[in-house]
Amino acid sequence: MEERRKIDRVEFPSNTVIVVCDTQEKIYCRTENVSPLGMGIRVPAGTPEIQGMDVIVVAETLIMYADVLRQEKQEDGTAMVGVQARRFTPDVLQYLFDHVGD
Repeated sequence: MEERRKIDRVEFPSNTVIVVCDTQEKIYCRTENVSPLGMGIRVPAGTPEIQGMDVIVVAETLIMYADVLRQEKQEDGTAMVGVQARRFTPDVLQYLFDHVGD
């Protein structure tokens, strides 16, 4: 995936869960890199199209509320997802506090 932003990302390989806000579907995947504004995440083959959706990304010590900007299929069947950080709204924060540990 070619980086399109001016802020460089750094490697951050970690197990990750993406939660789609609308459906609460959980996608178990792997973060590849991060920047102050976003992440590059590899999702498994067969992951539904999530481009344009609001998600919450949980990666080890990091939680990000984000928009999915792009989803590009790779030769091995996986896809690279690019997400851009959003500010947490009071509703999203309340949801997280209410559902931690579910």
